[in-house]
Amino acid sequence: MHRQRLPIGIQTLREIREDDHYYVDKTGYALRLIEEGKYYFLSRPRRFGKSLFLDTLAELFSGNQALFSGLEADARWDWSRIYPVIRFSFGGGVVGTRAELEAKIREQLALNQAALGIRCEQPTSDGAFAELIRKAHAKTGERVVVLVDEYDKPILDNLRDPDTARVLRDGLRNLYSVIKDSDAHIRFAFLTGVSKFSKVSLFSGLNNLRDITVDARYSALCGYTEADLDAVFAPELEGLDRAQIRAWYNGYNWLGEAVYNPFDLLLLFDARVFRAWWFETGTPTFLVDVLTERGFFTPNLAKLRADETLLSAFDIDHLATEALLWQTGYLTFTGARQIGARWEYRLSYPNLEVSAALNDSLSKALIGNPGQASELTSRLYDLLLAGELQALRQHVESLFAAIPHAWHDNNPIARYEGYYASVFYSHFAALGLDLVPEDASHHGRLDLRLRFNGAIWLFEFKVVEIAPEGAALAQIKARGYAEKYRAEGLPIHLIGIEFSREQRGVVAFEIETLV
Repeated sequence: MHRQRLPIGIQTLREIREDDHYYVDKTGYALRLIEEGKYYFLSRPRRFGKSLFLDTLAELFSGNQALFSGLEADARWDWSRIYPVIRFSFGGGVVGTRAELEAKIREQLALNQAALGIRCEQPTSDGAFAELIRKAHAKTGERVVVLVDEYDKPILDNLRDPDTARVLRDGLRNLYSVIKDSDAHIRFAFLTGVSKFSKVSLFSGLNNLRDITVDARYSALCGYTEADLDAVFAPELEGLDRAQIRAWYNGYNWLGEAVYNPFDLLLLFDARVFRAWWFETGTPTFLVDVLTERGFFTPNLAKLRADETLLSAFDIDHLATEALLWQTGYLTFTGARQIGARWEYRLSYPNLEVSAALNDSLSKALIGNPGQASELTSRLYDLLLAGELQALRQHVESLFAAIPHAWHDNNPIARYEGYYASVFYSHFAALGLDLVPEDASHHGRLDLRLRFNGAIWLFEFKVVEIAPEGAALAQIKARGYAEKYRAEGLPIHLIGIEFSREQRGVVAFEIETLV
């Protein structure tokens, strides 16, 4: 099998095709979009191939047939027609003021004017943009293609400063409204980014965009499918466990076919090591801060429900937690159902990489002592591997003792009862083991089920007053949580943990093993 070069970080079709890199053919999606509509919007997490898809559209409309040899578009596209293409990208650098945004827009307008051989004279950036579209149409006789990449990055870079973010949003809205006003001169427009801002806030002047973010037909427009691995990357699979690849990196889904993050797979094929490649390129500090400040119950990350309106409610003045998690790629769709006139979606982690890495970050933030949290996570794995049940109590006591008193006193989240369960869950989930929070049976919901090293571990966690009550273990036994596992013939460890908010520590840790 012929091994090609890995296109790590390459976002241009020309370099990929001319320098013998692997390429997953997405031109069929491009043709369908062009044939069926005119204005499109797509939201996908970072490093998912959005920029490469936009570049593919640009090369297609520019008539560069040589780059499409052997691809689906080669035989189906009319190569005799060349369209003027105007491209914007806000991916490079950080914009922090309206003046910097204006300069960024002016810079890109100048690049497009040079590429098209057109000179614009309007004094404002939105006026020059409209002028550029009109003149490009007049000069070529073909209507214009407008492609905008990372349309939202100036706003996302400033979410910690809402006033600045609003100013930049208004500046971008002025720019994007030109697209609708220039309808008679436009053949096709495609905007893409990470977030899905409400049309009211950012696209009030461009409300004719067709949002294909959640559309089963385009679920695999960005990303690699299982079939792509077999058809394109077969030479790279030798020596790698396919089931492990799937568990680590597959699972992103927009109600259609599930996909892998391309960045993860390319780094895996290069280094031949399973790591949180995608996660490590952009640790979600802002997201972790939001989750901890809002006292989010982290066991819920494994099984959230949200309606369509909530997921679209992403705006500077209203950052819905569920929308933030989903749009940034830390949660993905695991199902959907229609309830009367509304759609409800089930959300969970896409894969092992995100589950373990996100909870590792959350665990460190919740404990407030990152160095000790990391050390405790390593120790937890060793204890579970050795099956040292009694030592586990000392470990859990150390976990909560590691929380600095000053952090505890100064963070409102520590007052929530769910905080202690969140610390416990994220500490375990950071290991990336077979863990199920709120494990359901016909008897009720167990707080946590762990399957590891030939045993089943059942945890019930309660916050009590100063004195231990013995209720946690009693509940596991009374409700028969172990019954659904007895047929497996494995040891079952029942562990009831009680935590006193007043004493800030474990006051009861009871263990019983069923063999």
